[in-house]
Amino acid sequence: MMSELALEELSALSAIYCGREECDVLAVSETEGISFRIQTSVKGPLGTDVLLKLLFHLPISYPSSLPNISVTSEQLTRTQCMVVRERLLEEAKRHFSQPMVHELILWIQQNLKHVVEQAETSVCCQKSTLSTCTTEDDGVWTVLLHLDHMRAKRKYVKTVEKWCTDLNLRGRLMFMGKMILILLQGDRRNIKEYLILQKTSKVDMDSSGKKCKEKMISVLSETKAQTEHRRFQEFEVKEYSTLDELQNEFKVAGLGELFSEFVLARLK
Repeated sequence: MMSELALEELSALSAIYCGREECDVLAVSETEGISFRIQTSVKGPLGTDVLLKLLFHLPISYPSSLPNISVTSEQLTRTQCMVVRERLLEEAKRHFSQPMVHELILWIQQNLKHVVEQAETSVCCQKSTLSTCTTEDDGVWTVLLHLDHMRAKRKYVKTVEKWCTDLNLRGRLMFMGKMILILLQGDRRNIKEYLILQKTSKVDMDSSGKKCKEKMISVLSETKAQTEHRRFQEFEVKEYSTLDELQNEFKVAGLGELFSEFVLARLK
């Protein structure tokens, strides 16, 4: 059963962040918990205003378990956003078993400048680690998703492209007739963050023209990338006129079996 503390906290946050688009409740579920986005303006380096978008997912066991957090901002780099997320998760451990979201927001409002400065050090450490690592592709995962439809195609595509850029995911958004597939490669943690965004954000339009969440997405396959699988260099949107063209895209990437097992199966 969903925690009463979580519901009370959400009510309080909605009252505190009551401005336009400051608090957006994305999902309230008795089985999956609560997802919501907080937008807040914070002073960053050199006194600049940084608009932080903080996506929180509170599992049904919250606050006895920590929230999932995603951080995006047009004023920060992907690395800076990742460091902000890591520091928020560290801070969350200090408030374990207590409602903590408002405390986390206040903390990042007071400490963003220092955290962003730390992100630069993080970049140097990552480069050093990669230079001594002989298995750079360890931990790369491949996921294949199927979408039922896109009514607001242009907006939907731009949103998917932005998510992939923010999360450093590569691959393809593929259209062939009425079939829509998303093939992603990247760090498994980032893929999971992508799936949270995909399922909780109002990314499309319903039949009446109102913004709606993606309810018709299927995860066809999620597996660790093998040595014979090609690593995509970027995320691209591509349209195919024939099934053979689509199949060739999978074959070139060393994913012919994935195509046969999951894509052809949906066409039968």
